[in-house]
Amino acid sequence: MSSLQEWITNPMGVVEDIFSQSSGSPGWEGKVLEYFTEKLKESNAGNWVPSLNDVPLHYLTPNSLVRFRCLVQDMFDPEFYMGTYEHLDPASKTKVLKSGKYKDITECGVEVGNSAMLERQTFYCVPVPGETPWVKEGYASCSHACVMPSTSYTPNRHKRSHEDDQGMESQPCKQKEREPGSVGGASSGDSKRMEMDTDTPSGRGQRCPSPLDLNFPLPEEAGPACLVKVYEDWDRFKVNDMLEIYGVLSVDPLLSVNEEKDTGLIVDPMDSGETAEERRVHSPPASLVPRLHMIQARPLQHNNPLLPPSVHSPACTFTAGFLGELAAVRAELLEYLTHVLLGDDLAAEYLILHLISSVYARRDVLPLGKFTLNLSGCPQNGPFTELLYRTVQQLVTSSFRLSMSLQNMNSLRFVPRKDYSANRLVSGVLQLSQNTSLFLDETALEQGQLDSAGVRNITALGELISWQKVDYDFNFHRMDFPCNLNVLVASEGRSLLPSDCQVRLQPRLTPPSLEGYLGALHAAVSPSALNKFRTYVSLLRTLDYSISDQVTKAVEEDFVEMRKDDPQSMSAEDLHRLLVVARLLCLSVGQATLSLEQWMKAKHLEALRTSRTEQQRHVNGNEP
Repeated sequence: MSSLQEWITNPMGVVEDIFSQSSGSPGWEGKVLEYFTEKLKESNAGNWVPSLNDVPLHYLTPNSLVRFRCLVQDMFDPEFYMGTYEHLDPASKTKVLKSGKYKDITECGVEVGNSAMLERQTFYCVPVPGETPWVKEGYASCSHACVMPSTSYTPNRHKRSHEDDQGMESQPCKQKEREPGSVGGASSGDSKRMEMDTDTPSGRGQRCPSPLDLNFPLPEEAGPACLVKVYEDWDRFKVNDMLEIYGVLSVDPLLSVNEEKDTGLIVDPMDSGETAEERRVHSPPASLVPRLHMIQARPLQHNNPLLPPSVHSPACTFTAGFLGELAAVRAELLEYLTHVLLGDDLAAEYLILHLISSVYARRDVLPLGKFTLNLSGCPQNGPFTELLYRTVQQLVTSSFRLSMSLQNMNSLRFVPRKDYSANRLVSGVLQLSQNTSLFLDETALEQGQLDSAGVRNITALGELISWQKVDYDFNFHRMDFPCNLNVLVASEGRSLLPSDCQVRLQPRLTPPSLEGYLGALHAAVSPSALNKFRTYVSLLRTLDYSISDQVTKAVEEDFVEMRKDDPQSMSAEDLHRLLVVARLLCLSVGQATLSLEQWMKAKHLEALRTSRTEQQRHVNGNEP
């Protein structure tokens, strides 16, 4: 039916062939999905499909198959499209049945009387927030797609008159200057990306559009946003899902709503109830927000390019092979983090446990598996916290450092809110994908007054840490959105935020230049060792874990024994934390079930940690 690469360069040709061979009979859509599913199952076939994450939009051919690694930021209302219609062939003067699926603009000569209207859903998708540079580089290096600047695209509409062209501004647009302030080095304003329509062939020579808010959750995010048209089973997706989508790229200029003179050219009569603001948000310029007609979508268990997509499938031999060298990798990672933490091996142990933690289940409202770490004793002045964040960023797949300055706490929007005038969900800093590492730098706190927005932001952080949920603001009510974020709080004293575990940093090294010391340390780690650390962290978050009845009984007896002499020495909260530490210790060495050896090691670590905290409390008297 199609050559080896035609299904990538001309997927609509494949769709039209299947539709014509089936004469539009029921079941042809299933044959299309089956065809592309089988193609993508072939070895490394997905790497031959160009990615919106790696390739500039003007290098991609319209109506070709592309992929997009993204977060579902919002879901718009369902829309109607022309599912089938009759097209008048100008050559033969006969009516031909056509399909409107995977298209935004139908062909001319439509016989409306024999058309069938169907429904599809629209997702607003953005690149994975906070995806670290090494992840982006890893995915880009795996791509085999050959692309070049697209010069073959012809807008599917009448050209403007010469008089209209002369009325346009010919000078290129410049991006609006970013607002001052920083969020760990990024802009402290709303996450707006000011783009220009002249960057792509379809927009070359056009006027500067009004600034468009691409609604990225994090400030200074880069990469395209995309309107994804979903045709089947859209109920299986939800907001904040991390997906890899394969679909047909559409960048027709008719998709853009020009507020001055083109409004109404493409607005469907059934959408006449939309406000101007809603049309502007839902129909942004295609040169800035391309459309992607979904053929296949794969929920991402992780976004680590070093791991296979399904790490625990029966056909995957990678996991078993890596677990065989887990002990050596853990020892090397512990040594590395000990040096990063200036010789504090206890803090390094707890940092490993934090990095591999993940919410694995929920019991009523209680998230199980979370392990928020408060690393106190960090110097308030100096680059230590920033350098520590860079270390974490080198190990995890997605991260964000939030400097908790008074300005940031009062000015940033943490919680997403519903904008009813534009009928969209306005993103916030806490709209993040699963297993994102959120680094809260509390050493940036200064004296001053939190305003009402700052108080709400502090409350939102506390709710996130305690319950792993964010209450999105829908004006008249709030809706809980569960999340799974690894929160690390760096503070001078004990954090004002709750945490699952506090470790007081006790440096044993005092290098004359911290930047020089850590720079040399990072340079000494080989790329292969660094990739093993990255694999270790991502893989261990996915392992299953259980406790046998025999070990459960032994733990219960030990708990009773510990409380026998001093009932205040071990509370239910202490036991819960001890069980979490023991679970993470087991996972850190590749054990799927709790052993008495790891239970005893957990007790030893907790004794050292609490002893250190007690010592600090007696020293300065202001540790809670």
